[in-house]
Amino acid sequence: MQQQIPAELKRREAQEKNEILNEVRAFAKARGYAIEELLGKETKVKAVASSGNKVKVKYRHPENAELEWTGRGRKPKWVEAWLANGGNLENLLVG
Repeated sequence: MQQQIPAELKRREAQEKNEILNEVRAFAKARGYAIEELLGKETKVKAVASSGNKVKVKYRHPENAELEWTGRGRKPKWVEAWLANGGNLENLLVG
């Protein structure tokens, strides 16, 4: 019997979720929307908008173009060295 209890709990939970989903669908339908229309597009847009966007490079070393920094987070060592040697951060700005 103890082996049947977890399975029964999962079945009841799934049934409750289905009932709630059906209530939400009916609620949305009564207002002229499909639940997929309300959730699907917005969720996908947020996921696409937040994934893969790279921050543009804001600073670049004048002699070694491979050394780049977006200006976010800690300053890279090459920027710290540049500033320690009397350089100005504005001189590193990418045009």
